[in-house]
Amino acid sequence: MNQRFRTWWQPRRGLAIAEACIIGLVAALSAVFLKVGSGWLGTWRVHTTHLLPAWLVLPAIGLVLGFLAGWLVDRLAPEASGSGIPQVKASLANVPVTLSWRVAGVKLLSAIIAIGSGMTLGRQGPTVQVGAGLAAGMSRWVPTSPDHRRQMIAAGAGAGLAAAFNAPIAGVLFIVEELLQDLSGLTLGTAIIASFIGGVISRLLGGGSLDLNLQLVKSSSQFSIPEIPFFILLGILAGLFGALFNRGIIFSIKFYRRLHISLPLQVALAGFISGVVVAMLPPSFRDNTGLRESLITGSSHPSVAAIAFAAQFILTLIAFGSGAPGGLFAPSLILGSCLGHIIGVSELYITGSGSPTTYALAGMGGFFSAVSKVPITAIVIVFEMTTDFNLVLPLMIVSVAAYLVADKVVPGSLYEKLLELKGITLTKEVAMEGALSKLTAKDVMQERVETLDAEMSLEEAMQAFAHSHHRGFPVVEDSKLVGIVTQSDLLKIRESTNHTLRDRNLADIFLKEIMTSVPMTVSPIHTLSNVLYLLDRYQISRLPVVDRRKLIGIITRADIIRAEADHLNCENATPKLRPEPSYIVYQTRSPSTGRGRLLVPVANPETAGVLLQMAAAIARDRHYEIDCVQVMLIPRHSSPSETQVRTAKSRRLLRQAEVLAKKWKIPLHTQIRVTHDVAQAILETINEQHIDLILMGWKGNTSTPGRIFGNVVDTIIRQATCEVVLVKLGTTSHSPLPTQHSFNRWLVPVAGGPNSPLAIKLLPALITLGNDPKIRLTQVFKPSELKPDMSISEQAIRHLMRRRKLSSTVVALPVQANSVAEGVIKLVQTEGYDVVVLGASREGLLQQAIQGNIPEAIASGVESTVILVRGAIQK
Repeated sequence: MNQRFRTWWQPRRGLAIAEACIIGLVAALSAVFLKVGSGWLGTWRVHTTHLLPAWLVLPAIGLVLGFLAGWLVDRLAPEASGSGIPQVKASLANVPVTLSWRVAGVKLLSAIIAIGSGMTLGRQGPTVQVGAGLAAGMSRWVPTSPDHRRQMIAAGAGAGLAAAFNAPIAGVLFIVEELLQDLSGLTLGTAIIASFIGGVISRLLGGGSLDLNLQLVKSSSQFSIPEIPFFILLGILAGLFGALFNRGIIFSIKFYRRLHISLPLQVALAGFISGVVVAMLPPSFRDNTGLRESLITGSSHPSVAAIAFAAQFILTLIAFGSGAPGGLFAPSLILGSCLGHIIGVSELYITGSGSPTTYALAGMGGFFSAVSKVPITAIVIVFEMTTDFNLVLPLMIVSVAAYLVADKVVPGSLYEKLLELKGITLTKEVAMEGALSKLTAKDVMQERVETLDAEMSLEEAMQAFAHSHHRGFPVVEDSKLVGIVTQSDLLKIRESTNHTLRDRNLADIFLKEIMTSVPMTVSPIHTLSNVLYLLDRYQISRLPVVDRRKLIGIITRADIIRAEADHLNCENATPKLRPEPSYIVYQTRSPSTGRGRLLVPVANPETAGVLLQMAAAIARDRHYEIDCVQVMLIPRHSSPSETQVRTAKSRRLLRQAEVLAKKWKIPLHTQIRVTHDVAQAILETINEQHIDLILMGWKGNTSTPGRIFGNVVDTIIRQATCEVVLVKLGTTSHSPLPTQHSFNRWLVPVAGGPNSPLAIKLLPALITLGNDPKIRLTQVFKPSELKPDMSISEQAIRHLMRRRKLSSTVVALPVQANSVAEGVIKLVQTEGYDVVVLGASREGLLQQAIQGNIPEAIASGVESTVILVRGAIQK
């Protein structure tokens, strides 16, 4: 029974169709509820202005309702801010952005409040996110594969758009053109079904988008060949203003961030400003529906259209930039209709013919295309809303011209730019599928499979388990998979209630009697994401790969992890969640008198003093200034520029550094950075302050799988363009920290390579930390080499003698060992060196961090202080 249940719930086309129908129905109901709710609230707002002064009522309603909408989003679902389409786009690109019933519910309620408060935002964007969120929640409830889940989310988004505009074809095209960019049969099928049901249900329940007088629109629209230049002009203007609008959106968001106020206060401020501006305009501007219809039907004066365009343009930037839950579709359509109305009336005055209605509708498609960069969807949306074939050619001319101009002036998608502001970068490579979706089970499966025969006795099976590390075996009969047996199946024999089976001799019980006869399997063409889903869903460790019942391989979690790791090491094409830039909350500057800059990140007060002593020694030798940075880590859901942090402890640490620098008479600059990623903050400091050398500590080990020195240090080694000096502070028998007396005996392995001269170059500065230092230069040779070549060590000694008179304290002696790491570790342990300076391998430290772990092996294998050196990377 359990196996039948599993088999029934595996992703199937019938299940996808049923789910798409439910998604379309729920998305339509949500769209209608959003329309009715925001319309009722907006009507109440307009009616209130008839009872009380508009200059008092509108700003107050905007302030209160704006704060309430922002509070709901901020406290319950921060992912519900803004349009919602960028979040859906990111989720479909496999970026970890939350889409759920909670997000959909908060978005629905907060959008009703925000739009009803009078802010010039649309409800079409929110319906897209609501539909996607409902679909995402349903796909968690109903077990499906990751690919299936993405298709359902896309179908939910399309159904939301179709229900908002009563445009099912546009809903499908929006999925293909902007969101998923997938033309597979199942994706198109589910999208068409969900969008069709969403559009039909919305139309039946009165969820029409623009409430146009369609008979009046059809009777007024017309098109003739001589009007083409005017439509091209309209497209060019729509493209230019659309590009300006997109830039204004980005500027508005950045401006609100610079205010450093919470989301509820941002939305409240936007609502208040919107209320003040609308109160100053004529009463007709308080009803967006009436204003829109008068513009489209041509009954408004051009001056009214111009005022409406300017007011809608500015108020939309103010509202959207605040993070209020609302979209840009409706404002784009209104702005386009205003622009088209002006051009249409102008053409009527110049030529004596033409239809302002046609220009207004064409302008809607053009401005929508310029803002959203989806010309085909723009054409179809306006056509589906009007069902007027006279509009097709004007729409095509204006929409394509607007798109080309807008993309030339401001290239790229607005939604991707909005995601970049949140730290999410989507590129063409990102839109590609990762290893989990590109590779199939056949690509990574193990073809050599240990199997057991169905006629094998239980006694023989137990012996096979005893001699193998496997916890389960496929059971075959004539090379065909007939079952699977695990250790759990064997243990169940003892606990079986079947006395006949339990009391029988093990040699008389055959595997076919106890095996799982209908095992979970995958086909060779199953993607790794589907395989991983099944492994996780049913908590199993391996799956047989079967082609027409014939067992051709087996795939495990380890195989999938290995494939993904190989994909990441070659070229990671999956989306990257880029943290927001770090934010400086405290800094001090000293007079710039040095020839270069040395950066010291400090975190541990117990080791900061020693690192600063080393930095001071290098700075004195090279005449450098010192930059001291303290990095404060905050959760990823918080913005570095908006999060309040306590800096008292960090400032005390930096003040200690300032006291030491003053004592050493070295210029020292300090700063405290708030960030999501420590390595990113350090790299930003290196670039901003033009750092020449970074000196940083390392604890001596890492618990991060796949890392040599750890996340932060590995990233710095790979990406920092300056010199890198990595210090692992050693221990003594008396103190957990090194003292000045523990810097007397220095060991420097030399073997050529780019980093060897760097280590020698650092020595004269570093040895000033000790009293009467003694240096040994050594080269590691294989035991088979009879006469070691010490020319490199002799050349290093000559260099040191030129820098300092150290001939009596420097010796060069070879050591024999099978490996560099083994030879150095043994030498340190037997002769008790205090410090090991590593910069002497045949490859640079950067290459070793990628290809090997010699420095890490030495640093982890000795208790002495280890200094690793990596030269600057040419930009």
